[in-house]
Amino acid sequence: MNYIPFSWFSLIPLVFASITGNVHEPKILKKTSSGITSPVSTPSTVKKPEQDSIKNTTDSLDIESKTSTKTRSSNSKKLNSAVVGPDTLPGSILPGKRIIAFYGSPLSKRMGILGELPPDEMLAKLDIEVSKWEKADPKTPVQPALHLIAVTAQNEPGVSGKYRLHLANSVIDSVLLIAQARQALVFLDIQLGTSTLQEELPLLEGYLKMPNVHVGIDAEFALKPGKVPGRNIGSFDAKDINYATEYLAQVAEENQLPPKLLIVHRFTQPMITNFKKIKLNPYCQIVMHMDGWGSPTIKRSSYQKYIKGEPVQYAGIKIFYKNDIKRKGWRLLRPKEILALTPKPYYIQYQ
Repeated sequence: MNYIPFSWFSLIPLVFASITGNVHEPKILKKTSSGITSPVSTPSTVKKPEQDSIKNTTDSLDIESKTSTKTRSSNSKKLNSAVVGPDTLPGSILPGKRIIAFYGSPLSKRMGILGELPPDEMLAKLDIEVSKWEKADPKTPVQPALHLIAVTAQNEPGVSGKYRLHLANSVIDSVLLIAQARQALVFLDIQLGTSTLQEELPLLEGYLKMPNVHVGIDAEFALKPGKVPGRNIGSFDAKDINYATEYLAQVAEENQLPPKLLIVHRFTQPMITNFKKIKLNPYCQIVMHMDGWGSPTIKRSSYQKYIKGEPVQYAGIKIFYKNDIKRKGWRLLRPKEILALTPKPYYIQYQ
């Protein structure tokens, strides 16, 4: 086996009291006339989980893709090694720009670079990465982004029984404010636990009506009832991705917004099923995001299997500041090396 998948699991003690006070579950987002949401919560608090780790061996869940490498939509076309159909509407971010995103939560130093550093230092580091990409590919403008884990998988069921925790709206608002300093996009990432996209996406609709707010969905933590995050690996079927795409497209079209972006995390073949049945919509651009860690050789191999081997629309890849260098001889992939991948990634995430 030659693939080391995403190695850590975001079950952490979140220090909500320091920023937001008590956190309650479930949280229902009440729409307001401004498009911002306000929380309405039940009085029962959720137990804070302990940090755990998952998938840190080379022999776990590395299943060869046996699917065709043909493009799955006859309406799609090729541009700069990306699948870009059916149409690119005015205001679309891709493929005119390349997105460079910092991932994590401001409540944790262990979930990613977004929360590992104070905001000013984090933004300064983001500026450095943006500059590297501008030099590596001067012809493609760089769009900075912050990718916030808004719904976090848990190792205990909580009050809802669904093994997930909603981030307080005040924390989401704080990240939106930070993003303004760089005119950055904001992605709200959803780790379902045993919940569903049908339940979780509408709760974020107030934020999704903002033109700079988009969505990420993590197949690893999308589990069936009876399964537990950290003990089992989840998956999305084409019908799940189609629901998310149609939902986001409807929000964009009804509110006269530029097309939305949907980032779909994966690191094995079984995590996405029936990829050929994923439907493209001009109001929502899909990025299949390679979320595994390891050496440059391991990451290239995984990208070939699960991104090039199962093309949908656009491609992305994650760089792990720590896990990609955790073994002797490993190092971070450089922008020029990432640009040599086929299809060429248009979404680069740093954790």
